[in-house]
Amino acid sequence: MTYIHQTITDLKQSSPAQCEFYQAVEEVLESLEPLLETSKRYQKHAIIQRIVEPERQIMFRVPWVDDNGNVQVNKGYRVEFNSALGPYKGGLRFHPSVNASIIKFLGFEQIFKNALTGLPIGGGKGGANFDPKGRSDNEIMRFCQSYMNELYRHIGPTTDVPAGDIGVGAREIGYMFGQYKRLTGRYEGVLTGKSLLWGGSLARKEATGYGTVYFAQYMLEAQGSSLKGKKCLVSGAGNVAIYAIEKLLELGATPVSCSDSRGTIFHEQGIDLELIKDIKEVRRLSLEEYMRVHSDAIYTPSGEYPEDGHAVWRFNADAAFPCATQNELTGEDAQVLLANGCTLVSEGANMPSSQAAVEAFIKAQIAYGPGKAANAGGVATSQLEMSQNASMRNWTFEEVDEQLKAIMKNIFTAASNAAQEYGQPNNLVLGANIAGFKRVAEAMIEQGVV
Repeated sequence: MTYIHQTITDLKQSSPAQCEFYQAVEEVLESLEPLLETSKRYQKHAIIQRIVEPERQIMFRVPWVDDNGNVQVNKGYRVEFNSALGPYKGGLRFHPSVNASIIKFLGFEQIFKNALTGLPIGGGKGGANFDPKGRSDNEIMRFCQSYMNELYRHIGPTTDVPAGDIGVGAREIGYMFGQYKRLTGRYEGVLTGKSLLWGGSLARKEATGYGTVYFAQYMLEAQGSSLKGKKCLVSGAGNVAIYAIEKLLELGATPVSCSDSRGTIFHEQGIDLELIKDIKEVRRLSLEEYMRVHSDAIYTPSGEYPEDGHAVWRFNADAAFPCATQNELTGEDAQVLLANGCTLVSEGANMPSSQAAVEAFIKAQIAYGPGKAANAGGVATSQLEMSQNASMRNWTFEEVDEQLKAIMKNIFTAASNAAQEYGQPNNLVLGANIAGFKRVAEAMIEQGVV
């Protein structure tokens, strides 16, 4: 459609050199064509042109002092993309790869992911090009405090509620919450992913990993199958990957891989979950440590496939769970997965599959759960944490987990129904994008030109 292509062209001129952002926008807009061809009201209200532009973009410097007394300077971001459905909601990422393009692609995806949950939350994202690896606790504390010195002006429990993401866990959330409280004098649910001691929610740490497995289970149930007995590849070794592995084991599957920035572990007998938790959550070491205990596993250093893919996707398996980062699964990886018998992919990370990989999965008509649907369990449980904070109550793990299951079921149903309505029942990318877009677009129309 001409005006969709014109919107993308205009975006590339007004927001130059933001490749990840263009990728996210093109994927959504192209899948919306069947909807936009039958409903001209979205064009009349310029919804496409409005939804691709953030309501607010905040960029700032973050000066801090390292343990040697040297002043360091990083760049901080918060993109408040769309508040039609509620307060901006989305994580903070601390990683050296962070730039405006990464934050905007994540914020744009967050709009539709949050809409799919059915909960009253808008879309946003933030972070900094700070690398917490190798930094002391005191350095991380000083950085987080400096970051919050600017961010606190723009967030609040009914305006913008950040959470964690890559490089931002309970420790970093704690330091930022403490500084927010110090600056404002208010004790309120302005961040999610907090410690259970002071307003956090049970099951929040597990939610994204659990949710992506629940979504996979619902895809298989629709086919009359289940995860029981399935061999599963998992990438990553952070919260998402660890708790995807945990839930896969609970449901009778055999997760056989995980990975970090240095390499990949493949263990035919099944990943030793307690050892991975000890290595990554307690000692915070490389996965190479795994080989000290399990010499029968295979360790492949990063860079084995520098041009066309990644070692973690080169093993035979029934299902794949990309849980690391964006574009970690290439078109070549997808072809190898399909050739090796993979019939399900459920994304635990944000946009982990390249466009070529997505096209390969859709063409092969496998069960494919895109990130904005399959990994929405994390932000959904963050909103449940907000609800608990607002009511000054704590729910049990079981209560939160049951709500998480119901939310993931509703997301699958909404995406599946939309895909069927527009004649592509196996295309949950199209279904998720249309279902999420319609909810946001209708709210924008009802709220006027703002």
